Amino acid sequence: MDRGLGPGHGDAGGHGRRVRLGHRPRKAAGSTLAFVSHIDTVPAGEGWTRPPFEATFEGDKLYGRGSGDAKASVAAMLMAAKDVHDAGGPATGRLLVILGFGEETKHTTMGKAVERLQPIDAAVVGEPTNLEPAIAQRGLLMIDLVAKGLQRHAGYAADNPDFTNAIVELSRNVAKLPELLRERTHPILGIATATPTILEAGVSRNVTPPTARAVLDVRSTPAWTHAELADALRSALDCEVVVTSDRLVPCETPAGSRLLALARQVRPAGTPFGSPTCSDWVFLRDRDAIKCGPGTSRRSHTPDEFVDLPEVTEARGFYATLAQAYLA
Repeated sequence: MDRGLGPGHGDAGGHGRRVRLGHRPRKAAGSTLAFVSHIDTVPAGEGWTRPPFEATFEGDKLYGRGSGDAKASVAAMLMAAKDVHDAGGPATGRLLVILGFGEETKHTTMGKAVERLQPIDAAVVGEPTNLEPAIAQRGLLMIDLVAKGLQRHAGYAADNPDFTNAIVELSRNVAKLPELLRERTHPILGIATATPTILEAGVSRNVTPPTARAVLDVRSTPAWTHAELADALRSALDCEVVVTSDRLVPCETPAGSRLLALARQVRPAGTPFGSPTCSDWVFLRDRDAIKCGPGTSRRSHTPDEFVDLPEVTEARGFYATLAQAYLA
C-alpha cells in the first residue's frame, strides 16, 4: 500500500511524495483508489475563544483551526489506510493516501501529486461533509467587471450631455446580475450564480472616476463551461468582462459510479448532495470520485472551528470498509 504525502515529507520539489510505510506487495493487479485531502489551513482570523493552533478537547469536540477542514479527514484516512494494511492489505490493486498542501490557495500541490501518482481510477476527496457523499461540486470563476467613464470636477458633471460616470455605469450592470445565468439548471446544484464581492472606484470625493471595477464570484455548475459563462455575461452586460481565474471548474460524480454505489452500501444512511464549495476534486474530475468526510463545511474558516470526534471515528471505519470493498 502506497501513501502519497505532501511537502514537509522529504520532497524538495514540494509536489507530494510517495513513500512506502510497511509496504505489502500487491496480491493481484487491479484498480487504484486514492484517499485525497489537504494538510493546510486558512489563517486563524479573529473572534476565537480558544487557542486556534492548539488542540482543545471539550467532551466529544476537538477545537482548533483546521480541525474539520480538513485534519479530521486526514486523520481518518490515514488510520483507515493503516487498518486496511493491518488486515492484510487490499485484495487487489492499490490504495493511495495523497495529502496536498496549499488547497486553500491557488498554489495547491495536489495537481502535481495526482500527476506523479498515476494511474488513479477512483478517489474519495476528504472534506467536511458530515460524512454525506457529495456527488457534485460547484466551480469558481472569478471575473472583473470594468466600466469606463469621464474624469472631471464633480461640480461640472452635468454640463456635458455626453458625460458618463463610471460608478453609475457599473451599478447598472451589477443590478442586472441577479436575473442572469438562469436559463440552465443543474439537477443537483441548481443555477450558476454571479455575486459581486468587491467594488472599487474613486479618485477623490469631488472627482468623478474614470474607471469602476466590481469583482464577481461566479459559482459554476456542470451545466456550463467557464467559457460559456463568460460569454453569457459579455452578451448581457455593456461593460468589460475580464476573466481573472477559471481553473476551479465544477465536478460531478459520473453516472453509474461504482464508488458511489459501494459507498451507499457501506453507509446506507448517507444522502448524496451537491456541494457549494470547491476542493482538490478538480484534479480528479475525470475519475470516479465523491467528496466525503467528517465535520461540516459551515464551521470551516470560522472562529472556534471544531469537529465531533465520534464522527471522525465513524469516518475511519467508513473509509476502510469502502477501500476494502472497492479493491476486493
